[in-house]
Amino acid sequence: MIDLHTLKDGLVVTAFWEAKDGEADAVAAIAREFLPQAQKEPGVRAFQIHRSLTEPAKFFFYEVFKDEAAFADHQQTEHFKALILGQAIPKLAKRERTQHRFV
Repeated sequence: MIDLHTLKDGLVVTAFWEAKDGEADAVAAIAREFLPQAQKEPGVRAFQIHRSLTEPAKFFFYEVFKDEAAFADHQQTEHFKALILGQAIPKLAKRERTQHRFV
């Protein structure tokens, strides 16, 4: 279980993806392969990927990193480059990311 007290100083990143027509299942498969690798990164405090029940082409990412440096490191990992940049992004119609801090 996640201890919320260890998360409060972290950098929260959310992402919303929408797959191109016919690509939702492929995107889901890539996300399933990527998720356990991202969760093992040393700077990751929490990392979850969700798929909409009513709009299966839409995905929601909730990520908490130790700090900005950990988020930067995340984007330089081989699994991020290969699976997200190399495979998933070309299958997306839309991608939005925002960064947050706990209040």
